[in-house]
Amino acid sequence: MTVTRRKFLPAAAATVAGSTLAAPAIAQSDPTIKWRLTSSFPKSLDTLFGAATTIARLTAEMTDNKFQLQPFAAGEIVPALQVLDAVSNNTVECGHTYTGYYIGKNPALIFDGSLPFGLTPRMQNAWMLIGNGRKLMDEIYDSFGVVAMPAGQTGGQMFGWFRKELKTPKDLEGLKMRTAGFGGKVMAKLGVIPQQIAGGEIYPSLERGTIDACEWVGPYDDEKLGFNKVAKYYYTPGVMELEAINQLMIGKQAWATLPPRYQSVLRYACNYAMTEMLATYDAKNAEAIARLVAAGTQLSVLSEEIIKALRVALETVLDEEAAANAQFKKVLTDWRAFRANQHRWFSIADTRAEFAVYRSEAR
Repeated sequence: MTVTRRKFLPAAAATVAGSTLAAPAIAQSDPTIKWRLTSSFPKSLDTLFGAATTIARLTAEMTDNKFQLQPFAAGEIVPALQVLDAVSNNTVECGHTYTGYYIGKNPALIFDGSLPFGLTPRMQNAWMLIGNGRKLMDEIYDSFGVVAMPAGQTGGQMFGWFRKELKTPKDLEGLKMRTAGFGGKVMAKLGVIPQQIAGGEIYPSLERGTIDACEWVGPYDDEKLGFNKVAKYYYTPGVMELEAINQLMIGKQAWATLPPRYQSVLRYACNYAMTEMLATYDAKNAEAIARLVAAGTQLSVLSEEIIKALRVALETVLDEEAAANAQFKKVLTDWRAFRANQHRWFSIADTRAEFAVYRSEAR
């Protein structure tokens, strides 16, 4: 069903703080603006790239086509891992990407992406909207000359695909593994050789043996990319990414040219894309994992020894980064305190309730 401007305007007016979308919705004098929106993802990954098309569609519908975004897939304007650079230097007005690709520029960017043993989607939303997350992250984005807003959420991910079984931490030593973001730093502590490779390039690397293992998102995307054809063991739990957020990054100069109404429209479109992506993955991953297992994938569980080793490695890396980067330390201090409270509360409420439900079904 097509979502029309008429259907969305009332919701947008109620949802977006400070929005002026209420009638008269679009003034005749509003300017016509056309932007290019470059993505870090290929069109074949319909859910990830689809967030950019959703944002573009809603933005056009809610402005009578006066504000148009033209999405471009990875490589059509700039390479997949150069979206932040393209927006920061005004090559394009905006881009859709994952902050973990850019931790070499500032490791604190990962707090708005995904951190091992970190926050779930709901916890992350709480930190960003109610806690200090938004303020802390905006200080970082300011240094790059961009405005960023959450525009996609994968939910919990899998640990990854491996050609051989993992029994102890020693089985990770020497493995060349495609893993993005902060997870690569953590895995390296256990002897893994991390490789940052764009989504569309992972399968051929795994097939040729250039890498021994990989992680991407979850069953739905992983099946589309064909990882099950070249690796047998699919590991859970995904402790390295309990959630992963994508951002719409906008050049500050371009943002400043937008009428306030268009800014509100864009914020609303990004918020909708967040909800849509998470719902899509939750629905499709459940079906995809069943297909993968039926086709011969070995669904495997990490040993407690490996999980504990990963947690120790994470905290070591966090402390090292904090010692080297004052901005990282500032964000980490706040994030750790918020994480402790959230994990305590969720262990009391959601986690115990979910386990109780699963156990009752198993009987």
